[in-house]
Amino acid sequence: MSEETQKSSVPSSYLHADEKLVETIINKLPSEEELFDLAELFKIFGDSTRIKILMALLESEMCVGDLANLLSTTQSAISHQLRVLKQSHLVKFRREGKTIFYSLADEHVITILNQGLEHVAE
Repeated sequence: MSEETQKSSVPSSYLHADEKLVETIINKLPSEEELFDLAELFKIFGDSTRIKILMALLESEMCVGDLANLLSTTQSAISHQLRVLKQSHLVKFRREGKTIFYSLADEHVITILNQGLEHVAE
């Protein structure tokens, strides 16, 4: 639906008269690409297994086997979720011999998790 069609389909009593305000806000909005990327990031947080992994990694770096044990699931399932989390830049890893240890990628991830917990606790 075009912008003009949307405007004409909304009763005039609902239209905001402050065009400068609308223009100012439009200019401050992130680009479509940034909004898409943000929506994709939030989708990652929509899976309880991934949230459990992130919460465990909030406490300590861990290997796949320990995460699988902690969450009572298979190493394969954990590896799959860690792959998704790595692709989203939410976790990082380091190798120690044959073992790979995972941890949260940076302070932003810690902030997102803590802010989310604070929000749901209100």
